[in-house]
Amino acid sequence: MTATPAPRAACFLAILSLFGVAVPALAATHPGQAELVREVASETGKDPQALNRLLDGAKMQQSILDAISRPAESKPWKDYRPIFMTDKRISDGIAFYREHRAMLEQIGKQYGVAPQYIVAIVGVETNYGRITGKYKVLDALVTLGLYYPPRAKFFREQLKELLEMPDNHLAGPVDTLTGSYAGAQGWGQFMPTSIRDFAVDADQDGHIDLQNSLPDIFASVANYFAKHGWISADPVAARAQPDAAARPIAVEDTTPQWPLEQLEAWGYAPLQPLSPAQPSSLQTLEGPNGPEYWFTFQNFYVITRYNRSPLYAMAVDQLAGAIAAGVAQADAAP
Repeated sequence: MTATPAPRAACFLAILSLFGVAVPALAATHPGQAELVREVASETGKDPQALNRLLDGAKMQQSILDAISRPAESKPWKDYRPIFMTDKRISDGIAFYREHRAMLEQIGKQYGVAPQYIVAIVGVETNYGRITGKYKVLDALVTLGLYYPPRAKFFREQLKELLEMPDNHLAGPVDTLTGSYAGAQGWGQFMPTSIRDFAVDADQDGHIDLQNSLPDIFASVANYFAKHGWISADPVAARAQPDAAARPIAVEDTTPQWPLEQLEAWGYAPLQPLSPAQPSSLQTLEGPNGPEYWFTFQNFYVITRYNRSPLYAMAVDQLAGAIAAGVAQADAAP
């Protein structure tokens, strides 16, 4: 890291410039900062000096680099599932749904997304808004965008979008925002490009606030799903039972690739009634008692647009199912 000149040196350079003496530009605090500032200033008209001051105040944090090297999604399903499918997270989700039921069901109907999935997303992401992240978003995106070569392209894009974003799309000044180690913000943990493309001002106050406005939070999650192809009332995943001669299937992604009847012909039987023509894929997960086989569908694929891990999508689906069952049980109670 190149240090900026000491205050005394900076004052001396400023005095020289007053007398028309050419002085070199101050060194950037972070690698790639000068080019980034030029791009943002050129595209938005923002003041380069103000952008540099903002970035100069950001810190590269080793703890962020350490965290991204050990994501929870690297665990097997048997260890990943218990993180989210706890009695408390389920009961808290049921209570959260019932508390905000009218708003959730209205937004769910508007976007064609079952409200339990909106609740499950904020439940998995931030434990219903309780844990939205302790890192400064600017620090996280500077660290990963400018100091983490394996994913620098993606995170630099997020950093650039953050710097270009209108003030009314953020919960506060850029240098005060906090979030995850990856720079995601709010109850639904949106990255800057997701805020740009999918966040919604549902309360119509002229400001998108994913930290403090429940209408904005719920509608933004639902809109994200809808814009990625969520199909109302369709299944997400269903258990499959292989026979002794089942064809081994390895898939590279979660895109539905075959009609369900093709997977049945290859030796995988559904354990519940499903349409034979349903576009499907197959996931094999490491369960506590051995391999688990799951048919997955378009809505499973949509959840993996939120987080690309199949484990994440399965956790969201199962938490949503447990919340919906709990709400129905509470409704039926005398």
